[in-house]
Amino acid sequence: PSPALLPGYTLHSGYPPIPDYLHLRAASGLTPKTPAQAEPIARNSWYGCYITFTPPPNPNKTTTAATKAEKEDTIVAMGRIIGDGGWYFHIVDMAVLPTHQRKGLGGAVLGRLLAHIREEAPRDGDGAYVTLFADAPGRALYARTGFVETTPGQLGMMLPMGWE
Repeated sequence: PSPALLPGYTLHSGYPPIPDYLHLRAASGLTPKTPAQAEPIARNSWYGCYITFTPPPNPNKTTTAATKAEKEDTIVAMGRIIGDGGWYFHIVDMAVLPTHQRKGLGGAVLGRLLAHIREEAPRDGDGAYVTLFADAPGRALYARTGFVETTPGQLGMMLPMGWE
């Protein structure tokens, strides 16, 4: 199970709206994407989740004096799974806004993604194959969760397609 979240944080199944997705990627240090690249995420992903933060009421302000931003939930973390739903699952878009890091949010998102695989993936055969590309900031979290490096047996590779 996912660890309990601190007060004010709520975990949701689904995907953030495109503007929030784009902001989370850029603000957390992931490669920025365009709205056209983000548009198919919800229909082409296997599962996703995100975390919102609702600030506690400010006792020094009356309800009517609180600004709109102080009342609204802010999307502060996300992650999703792409894959076939049968045996192959690739975790992507793990991101937490810098001002909300070190609060267990990345672990909560990753825990929920892995729990969904355990709950929904078929139980027959060799089991699920779960992969991710680990940027330096996330490696400790992934290792604590049980992920291991695949080298030298396998090596992640990519084909850059810059469309120039």
